[in-house]
Amino acid sequence: MHIAELDGTARISCQAVLFDMDGVLIDSTPAVARVWHRWALEHGLDPEAVVRMAHGRPSKTTIRELLPDSDIDAEDREVERREMEDLEGVVLLPGAQQLLNSLPLERWTIATSCTRPLAEVRLRAAGLPIPRKLITSSDVKNGKPHPEPYQKAAAILGFSASDCIVVEDAPAGVRAGKAAGARVIGFPTTMAIHDLESAGADWIAANCAAVSAQNSVGELLLTVKL
Repeated sequence: MHIAELDGTARISCQAVLFDMDGVLIDSTPAVARVWHRWALEHGLDPEAVVRMAHGRPSKTTIRELLPDSDIDAEDREVERREMEDLEGVVLLPGAQQLLNSLPLERWTIATSCTRPLAEVRLRAAGLPIPRKLITSSDVKNGKPHPEPYQKAAAILGFSASDCIVVEDAPAGVRAGKAAGARVIGFPTTMAIHDLESAGADWIAANCAAVSAQNSVGELLLTVKL
């Protein structure tokens, strides 16, 4: 992988791009916050802390940490049901459609902490295509920050994670990408820049509109405005 940085721009060659979904391609933050805020109040928990904890990780992981003695599967099903029903404000983030359109279909995919049904509902709501090869929490044993989601996402495209660029907005996802061996672009769309940097993000860019891609011979060339 070749990297060059000059005048606030990074030029990166890679084999494929692995995207997180919420906060990277799709803005679902208001819906996520509404669902988890209500859930937290129902269980006597601090809504602000719960919303922050829930972002970028499988919901079951958050529930297990907060309510270890509960019926975790039942709670998880209820949270998923509410998230699938609350699609108000679920829209594309700037530059997402354009960036995906510029990438060959076999050179990108999504690795999300959503379940597959929830991921598909949100992608449809935002008007994005559902990748034929998609990794969700339904497809892994270990969710982010474990490297498994990005290891599997790279593998289904036929590459090693070390040959890929991960695009993330949450510290748990950044750590997952780095642990998988990938380089990571962080978007401060939902978390502060220092949170992403502390997690190990290699570059920080505003959003997908700051990233452009060219398909070169045998590789992708990304230009990232930092």
